[in-house]
Amino acid sequence: MNFLEAHKLVSGFAGGPPLPFLLAMSGTPDKLDLFLRAAAAKHGRSAAVRTLPFNTLAQALLAEPAAGEVEVFVLFPWDLVPEADWRSGVPASASEGAIRERAQATLDRLARRRGARFLYVPAPIPPLFPEPATGASLEAWLGSAARSLGAHLLPAGSFSLASYLANGSAFAGTMLGEVAEAIVARALAAAAEPCKVLVTDLDNVMWGGVIGEDGLDGIHYGPEGVGYRFFLYQSLLAKLKHEGVLLAAVSRNDEELALGPFRGGRMTLGESDFVSVIASYNAKSAQIAELAARLNLGLDSFAFVDDNPIELAEVSAQLPAVKCVRFPHTDDGLPALFAEISALFARPVVTGEDRERTEMYRRRLEGMVPSDVQGADLTSFLRDLEMTLTLHDRSQGDRTRVVQLINKTNQFNLNGRRVTDDEVGAVLAAGGRLYGASMGDRSGSHGEVLACLVDGRGVVRSLVMSCRVFQRRVEHAFFAWLSAQSAPPSTLDYTETPRNEPIRQWMRDPAFSPADGGLVHFDAGRYLEEHGSALELFAVQEPSHAA
Repeated sequence: MNFLEAHKLVSGFAGGPPLPFLLAMSGTPDKLDLFLRAAAAKHGRSAAVRTLPFNTLAQALLAEPAAGEVEVFVLFPWDLVPEADWRSGVPASASEGAIRERAQATLDRLARRRGARFLYVPAPIPPLFPEPATGASLEAWLGSAARSLGAHLLPAGSFSLASYLANGSAFAGTMLGEVAEAIVARALAAAAEPCKVLVTDLDNVMWGGVIGEDGLDGIHYGPEGVGYRFFLYQSLLAKLKHEGVLLAAVSRNDEELALGPFRGGRMTLGESDFVSVIASYNAKSAQIAELAARLNLGLDSFAFVDDNPIELAEVSAQLPAVKCVRFPHTDDGLPALFAEISALFARPVVTGEDRERTEMYRRRLEGMVPSDVQGADLTSFLRDLEMTLTLHDRSQGDRTRVVQLINKTNQFNLNGRRVTDDEVGAVLAAGGRLYGASMGDRSGSHGEVLACLVDGRGVVRSLVMSCRVFQRRVEHAFFAWLSAQSAPPSTLDYTETPRNEPIRQWMRDPAFSPADGGLVHFDAGRYLEEHGSALELFAVQEPSHAA
């Protein structure tokens, strides 16, 4: 944002709710004022800025914060080390120990400003010591100390010594827009109270892998290899719990499976570290809403962490007050995740009561059962994913991948039966059909995610779908397509297993009804009428050998 853009924004702004904040910083903020008002206007707010007289930060810290006013401190090295102020000249001598001691005292006073927000400008300092390395060490320490306050670091280029010496304005003219937007962002963030409850997903978040598919021995959470990312995440949650944050887990899973890793005693976190672990196949937004009601806490005090953008979108749409955070798919994404979570749960003081909070709230949630309230309609979100569904007729040629999928999938599995390649071949030789489906979206390919074996009599003998694509309506789109074929299946060979609750939920649809011999009758016409619209969510590529 340059001067002309800022002036245009301010001139065209009709006014909005005031954003009252104290701007405490070195130098004169006169040139910054227009940009602050423009940055606030971008958020529909009218900046009501009060500034401190030049060089009065120390006195201001002795007074109580003004009621209804957010404090935003823009710190330079000389706010913590007065000897480093360029406008005062280079001192003849300086004691590093005394300098750090005084700086720490100022830092302690700043840390006690409850609700204050901080920015730090890592400007260069004059040569205070005979040895340049000592000065470099002090600069690094000051930056680290500022970060310990939760300060947002502005670019070093934000500072202009020429401007500071000429007129007392410490910022480079070309950086005023960026600086103002950072200040206003911190002022807006300051109005929010820290979150109190972190709700986390489990599969591929608390551990690597899917407990329902990979089993207890197939997941990873130790400080090595692919488990390292999940070990570090658990260690962060353990720290937050020690500081009084309430931990809860919501997972699309069966309860015994979800609790198994916590009860094994080998992970950083155990079952008792959570106020509740809710495992079901119902909407996660409904579980979070029920948690909030039972804990008697506002939804704005909840943060939700998941690796699945569909789950995050569902919770965000249904519960917009909940802060949704995506768990990264790579180790390099951890620092940003940890910084975001730490900011959401930042608190200046941790008390003994905070550390005992988990057990108190666990008692409040005893006997809680999952909520079956309907989740948000994700139709528009799913359309925006630009999904593709490629259907494959695997009745001829290579069928290795679909047979593997049938034999390793547990949750969305029609009957849990494992099949050999020879058994599949026999079904096909008797007039059966074998289908697969691959899915992709704008982020890339998800590979082959569905397999369906139909025998020559129209009975679905195997039907599985990968948990990677839950909630994307792949099963509805595939069966709608299958229902539209010239000879759709009429029956499904269904058996309930300890793990196939997802397919049980799908088959509660009115198009399915009990038949003789433990089979399930399928009304293809009714299903197509009810779910044909699911095909519109995908760019569908049909197999070359359709039925």
